[in-house]
Amino acid sequence: WQSLARAEPIDVFPLLRPFVIGFCIMFFPTVVLGTINSVMSPIVQGTAGMLEGQTLDMQKYREEKDRLEYEQMMRDPSTAYLVDDAEFDRQIDELGVTEVGTAAGMYIERGMYKMKKAISNFFRELLEMLFQAASLTIDTIRTFFLIVLAILGPISFALSVWDGFQNTLVQWICRYIQTYLWLPVADLFSTILAKIQVLMLQNDISELTNNPNADLDGSNTCYIVFMIIGIIGYFTIPTVAGWIIQAGGMGSYGRSINSTAMTGGRIGGSIAGGVAGNIVGRAGKLLK
Repeated sequence: WQSLARAEPIDVFPLLRPFVIGFCIMFFPTVVLGTINSVMSPIVQGTAGMLEGQTLDMQKYREEKDRLEYEQMMRDPSTAYLVDDAEFDRQIDELGVTEVGTAAGMYIERGMYKMKKAISNFFRELLEMLFQAASLTIDTIRTFFLIVLAILGPISFALSVWDGFQNTLVQWICRYIQTYLWLPVADLFSTILAKIQVLMLQNDISELTNNPNADLDGSNTCYIVFMIIGIIGYFTIPTVAGWIIQAGGMGSYGRSINSTAMTGGRIGGSIAGGVAGNIVGRAGKLLK
């Protein structure tokens, strides 16, 4: 009506906006959710494939490392009885009656080794369980958020028709894509950790193969440290996903437009002020 009153050309696109939004609300699961999910699903599938490949390699190298550690200890008579029951019984049978102290020391040393191994395995299994729990927590919260956004999405689309609520539509799309990206970001983070662990296992296997007296206590400590880093890092995934959608989304674009508009307004105001001042000055001279 303003355009008709001013005899200006009518802009058709704002008139079509409510009808397009209504069409999206009517076919929301197919048009909106189906389009976004079909566009984003290749990213999820690609990162999941990367993680699966690294996980399989890590399991293979871990089994190889355990086998080499066992063979290394079996080759040394002073450590073979710690891991093999038959070797321990044989050495106990070879000791005489007068060597009771030596036999007691062997029992104590074997018990200490088993306790140390049990504690190390306990902490490793505990950290692995916490690591998997952190991953499951992120995935569960992501699923919950996506369900809520999918159910309340038509309401956000409907509110965006009125003046003052236009940004609701953009914010909903931004939040949905950001939450959807939690899973591929988590898979990328897990892939990086798995790759680092594979490199560590390859280094340990090389040490065990080339050095019969290699000590891997430091490597086991590094593995525990990386598991702790992984547990803490999982809870930074929502922040990273927010960086991705903000860096290439409407937030930075809107800030650029606003800053450009403010700069243009200041320049236009200064030009208008200068022109008005010149006009007033010339008018004063003519009046004189």
